[in-house]
Amino acid sequence: MNLVIIRRITSKSPTSIILMGIPFKFPAIFLEYYSSASSLHQNGPNHLNAVDPDIFYSNLIGNSTHIKHLLQIHIRLIVSGLKDSKYLITKFVNTCTNIGEIHYARKVFEEIYEPNIFLWNAIIRGYSKNNLFADALKMYSRMQTEGMGPDRFTLPYILKACSATSSLGMGRTIHCQIFRHGFEKDVFVQNGLVALYAKCGKIDQGRVVFDGLGDRNIVSWTSILSGYSQNGQPTKALRIFSEMRRFDVKPDWISLVSVLRAYTDVEDLKQGKVVHGSVVKLGFDLEPDILIALTAMYAKCGEVTVAKFLFNQMETPDVILWNAMISGYAKNGYADEAVELFRTMISKNIKPDSVSVRSAIVAYAQVGSLKLARWMDDFISRSEYKNDVFVNTALIDMYAKCGSVTSARSIFDRMLKKDVVVWSSMIVSYGLHGQGREAIDLFQEMKLAGVKPNDVTFLGLLIACNHSGLVQEGWGYFYCMTRDHGIEPRHQHYACVVDLLGRGGYLDEAYEFIKKMPMEPGITVWGALLSACKIHRHVTLGEYAAERVFSLDPLNAGHYVQLSNLYASVGMWSHVSKVRVLMKEKGLSKDLGYSLIEIHGKLQAFRVGDKSHPRSKEIYQELEELERRMKEAGFVPNTDSALHDLNNEDKEENLCNHSERLAIAFGLISTPPGTTLRIIKNLRACVNCHSAAKFISKLVGREIVVRDANRFHHFKDGRCSCGDYW
Repeated sequence: MNLVIIRRITSKSPTSIILMGIPFKFPAIFLEYYSSASSLHQNGPNHLNAVDPDIFYSNLIGNSTHIKHLLQIHIRLIVSGLKDSKYLITKFVNTCTNIGEIHYARKVFEEIYEPNIFLWNAIIRGYSKNNLFADALKMYSRMQTEGMGPDRFTLPYILKACSATSSLGMGRTIHCQIFRHGFEKDVFVQNGLVALYAKCGKIDQGRVVFDGLGDRNIVSWTSILSGYSQNGQPTKALRIFSEMRRFDVKPDWISLVSVLRAYTDVEDLKQGKVVHGSVVKLGFDLEPDILIALTAMYAKCGEVTVAKFLFNQMETPDVILWNAMISGYAKNGYADEAVELFRTMISKNIKPDSVSVRSAIVAYAQVGSLKLARWMDDFISRSEYKNDVFVNTALIDMYAKCGSVTSARSIFDRMLKKDVVVWSSMIVSYGLHGQGREAIDLFQEMKLAGVKPNDVTFLGLLIACNHSGLVQEGWGYFYCMTRDHGIEPRHQHYACVVDLLGRGGYLDEAYEFIKKMPMEPGITVWGALLSACKIHRHVTLGEYAAERVFSLDPLNAGHYVQLSNLYASVGMWSHVSKVRVLMKEKGLSKDLGYSLIEIHGKLQAFRVGDKSHPRSKEIYQELEELERRMKEAGFVPNTDSALHDLNNEDKEENLCNHSERLAIAFGLISTPPGTTLRIIKNLRACVNCHSAAKFISKLVGREIVVRDANRFHHFKDGRCSCGDYW
């Protein structure tokens, strides 16, 4: 039976061969081979010398692109008596695996008696090529059991399988076999070892192998370079890259991906741009992995416009690229853009992974909208990540930063598995909202649950005590973290204690504490002392703290404003003027304050004295009515820090036009009675607005939640959750 139908398309073009109804191109020169092969079976073995069956079937197998081709060829091999030809079966197995038919390849392999090393390599390569690494390792073990030793082509595939499955133990066994079989100088085998140790987190052992290589190729350099980059050692990765260039080794696109990731990790955008130039020059700028690395670099380093341009170059960006953009937006203050991009991703039916979800949650937390936060929570509850501990921990933080510590606690309570990160996140949440006692109670529960606290746990406790005025309790926790738990305080812990003591009025003790620090005090420590001096009007110590801050961070306008406010609080207006002149000389300006209020799920922005809103007339009418009612109730404006060149009446008007007051007024005219108002302020609230918010909450019977630069204030019934300790 003739199973192959042949027709010639043109005299010059390849022959089109139809195998079981599936065509594929086949060089016309082999038509004669096939004709001779057909004659062989029609006229007997006397025609054997007319064709070399190995050449014919080898080329036929090599040009196969479909399983139906291979099925028919297999039949021909059986009919021709060539089914035991190890040469042809090796070729057949390789082709099967190339088109993804690894199971059929295995079936054919099993029919061969005593397969040789080439056939073993073919089936092991097939499993490795199809990412069935565990099967590759099993076949290798069986190969050795049957008495067949590896050659230099076997080992790279096995090392790749060990890397992919993180089988360090077996990898080390194979390392020994490499010496036993004499392949310790083979560069391809050694490259596989470098990659293995890097993948398994043993980069130092990989470096030993790399250093022992006498003949390094680009794969060698790329393996060690990628290893350092993947193992969180970007500086060493960049040193390897410099050494590689000194040896005049031309980088490939894989090595450039690792270099870009390293520059991203160290946030060296300048050098990253140099590498970008090399990428373009070498023609790698359209490689998908290069585009991902470049997008991530620009996004993380703050150039989100460039990152978005690169992102748009991809017709169908994969989830890694979406993650790079969402994370880049979220980390650089473009929360709204991150939220919008995440929603676009969902609308395009692109399935987010855990990284996408966590980056989006960070962005939702920055936006501060409770309505959006609840949308995100609902999305998670319907996804496969509803029980993911990392995602739920991020949700706790999100709700806390969106003003609902109650919702944060509900996430915490529904989690079945709570590690130290989860407990710490909830403790920090209580701290942000000034609920020090609740944080302490939760810490006691944590200990009863047998969860060992870490440094973040104690940082959360110190924040909670600091924001609640629990000086003695905070002082005790600071010392017990080392004494009872063996945790060395970090700079943040010291800064928190200085803030705790300073706000409590223990300024001398705070200064003595700083002098005894085992590390050099940084900006946050001296900044905390300066802030406390402003609260308690301690000019001399405040000036000293300001000098230290200016020496460490001379271009931060916020520190100069703090000193100016200190002088203003005690009426030292000439010193206030000097600070203003100093700021002008340095080209610094005070950050403009603004407040956002969430109304019906949308955020509206206001600045001091803002009259641009469509309902501006109504807003100012509401402000006037509030001021009248507050004065009747006994409210006295605090004008100590207002501009000294204004009269008292102008000072009061200037204070009542602050952005948070405008936001409150807009909220009152835009929502039904009893609705909670939620406001976000980019700067720390002033003393006068804090006092006014307390009065307003009682007058209108509303809860007003204000998130300022430091913490949350919950105003209700004429009181604030901070207990005026802020």
